Amino acid sequence: MALHPTPIATTGAEHTAQQFRMMIKDLARGNQGVTSATDLRVTALETPGAGVQVGNGSATIAGKVSPIQGHYNAYNIGVDTVPISATGGTPRSDMLILRVEDPEYEGTRVPGADPLVFWDVIPNVSSSATTVPAGYSAIPLARIDIPASTATITNAMITDLRQITNPRRERVLHAYYAQNPLVEISGTSETWKTFPNVVMADIAIPSWAATGKIVFTAGGIRLIDGNVFGGFRYMIGSGLHEAPEWVSIDDNQGTPLRRLGALMMVDNVNLKGIVGAALRGTTQPFRSRMRTRAANNGKIGVDGATSFTIDVEFTEGPL
Repeated sequence: MALHPTPIATTGAEHTAQQFRMMIKDLARGNQGVTSATDLRVTALETPGAGVQVGNGSATIAGKVSPIQGHYNAYNIGVDTVPISATGGTPRSDMLILRVEDPEYEGTRVPGADPLVFWDVIPNVSSSATTVPAGYSAIPLARIDIPASTATITNAMITDLRQITNPRRERVLHAYYAQNPLVEISGTSETWKTFPNVVMADIAIPSWAATGKIVFTAGGIRLIDGNVFGGFRYMIGSGLHEAPEWVSIDDNQGTPLRRLGALMMVDNVNLKGIVGAALRGTTQPFRSRMRTRAANNGKIGVDGATSFTIDVEFTEGPL
């Protein structure tokens, strides 16, 4: 096929359905999935029974029959119910998908008389399946792993398979420059402390964020008065999230004054679950945390020659 002679939104021109499908493909950057974090979430019925419910939202679905088919947009307003068949004497996994059948490319559905986009349940998929079988113009919403002899679907049986078409990302860089006078920690307590005892930045966490990545760096940490052994990490909020991992301060240079070029740690923050829900949509203080180790003989110091960098990126995901 040659170049289409009429671009979208030309006054007085006619535009084909394929043109709009190709425009949806362009706007979706060739991706498919739900539009935002809570769209088309699958849950058990309010009173669990022989089905599930699909929530509000919209999605972009790639046509898979033809390479020039383009993409489709679909939306659900309100809550829709999808029946799920009971199991017999053996367990079964079903996949709930949002599917398009465009009669221009497949099937015998009649526009205006039949739904061309619909919920479809694929029975007997693998218990680890996460993708729609080849050839379907569809996106996966959930896998339902049903025990033997079961007719009632609960949330524990539902695995969320949604992907976001183009996830939002937000990255912010914060800098904190320490001030004189010098502050130090020493000893062998192994106890984590907020050090220096300040809020270095206020982190705004988007309501749509499912994950966060944090790169926390300290430069010019001052060491003196003996071999220094300690640890370095961070905390968000008042203990809502303290980095589970930490970076070692391991220095056996004796008593002279010296400075560390850089300490760096990288951490992933899960913003799902109970703790994650408490963080999303809030602004939380960010603090540095340090400790000395049992083998420590020296002092860890922060002064006007010390700086900290907080590099934070949040990414949208299904919630």
